[in-house]
Amino acid sequence: MRLAEGIVVDNKKTFGTLKFSALRREVFERGDDGEVTEVVKERTYDLKSSGQQQMIQVSVPSTVSLKEFSYNEEVVLVDPVIDTVANANFRGADVDWYIKCADILPAKKLTTNQNEHQNK
Repeated sequence: MRLAEGIVVDNKKTFGTLKFSALRREVFERGDDGEVTEVVKERTYDLKSSGQQQMIQVSVPSTVSLKEFSYNEEVVLVDPVIDTVANANFRGADVDWYIKCADILPAKKLTTNQNEHQNK
């Protein structure tokens, strides 16, 4: 089972303040033979969420450059979407939630750009 378009969320209400922690993993594409290639498909990062009061994992497509923020640097998600995957089992179903976004940007840079835009 999948949600058709995922759940689009409001950054501030859902996540509160997000602070960068680390790169968690890289997911690699599979070739025609089913073997894992060296081509990165997406990267998943650990972020501390004040709104969720826990660490969250957020995946970003590999078309976005590798993120190397300072530890605890405040960041903002661009176009975040929450989605699920459910797999049936003998007792019902196991449901996994995941968060994807178009990009992760430093909050201070985003705030500066917004202020400049408002001043014009």
